[in-house]
Amino acid sequence: MKNGNVRSDFVIENNVPILREKDIMALDDANSPCRRIYFAVQLMYVDEKNIDDHRKAYWKLVNDVTDAAPSTLGLIDQISDHILHDRYYQALKLTKKLIEYEQGVMNHVRSATVGSI
Repeated sequence: MKNGNVRSDFVIENNVPILREKDIMALDDANSPCRRIYFAVQLMYVDEKNIDDHRKAYWKLVNDVTDAAPSTLGLIDQISDHILHDRYYQALKLTKKLIEYEQGVMNHVRSATVGSI
């Protein structure tokens, strides 16, 4: 289903997860630790059949990120709470903030590295 130029209403008469195009991340775009977390949450949301595998991947990624960057723990705790309560879409929204935080840290590191050369 693709949205056109005009606003429309539609009704989905079964229980299926739906993501807007702007919320979908392709595997090739999961190219950083926090983006991989987003991708794992996205898979939890759309692929309930393999939820256990996606949850295992999520917890490993989360442990790796919090070990490397303890400053992410507060946001990751909030995301994990949504995961534990099967609120995957809400977790996705928060994971976007985690990606923004990661990008800010990376930009800061790059500017500090360039400044010291």
